[in-house]
Amino acid sequence: MDSGALAEAYTAAWNSGSADAVAAFFAPDGSITINAGEPWHGRGGVAAMAAGFFADIPDLALRCDGIRVAGTHIVYLWTFTGTHADTGNNVHVIGWEEWQLAADGSIQTSLGWFDADDYSRQTAA
Repeated sequence: MDSGALAEAYTAAWNSGSADAVAAFFAPDGSITINAGEPWHGRGGVAAMAAGFFADIPDLALRCDGIRVAGTHIVYLWTFTGTHADTGNNVHVIGWEEWQLAADGSIQTSLGWFDADDYSRQTAA
């Protein structure tokens, strides 16, 4: 799968609302780390991370804002919007993921980044 198709399919997986669909893009032993926090390991960990976002923002809508490619390293730029489950506040968050792909084209590692302070302000009661 070329990098553009990968980004499009990954976006569609997030927009499906299925944590397992998101996790399927990762290598079985892949991982995602968000804002230099503790990594989520394996597809089960990635699914748990995605499920947490879906619980917080049940109507999460993700948009791919672009990609940058250097061999097997891809930067996936994104924006997500939705409504916070607890407060009912609208959220608009921009960020990116830095992917290192495995030999089979799955995501081996992802380093995700967004402004956590801004997210907290948007979701506060």
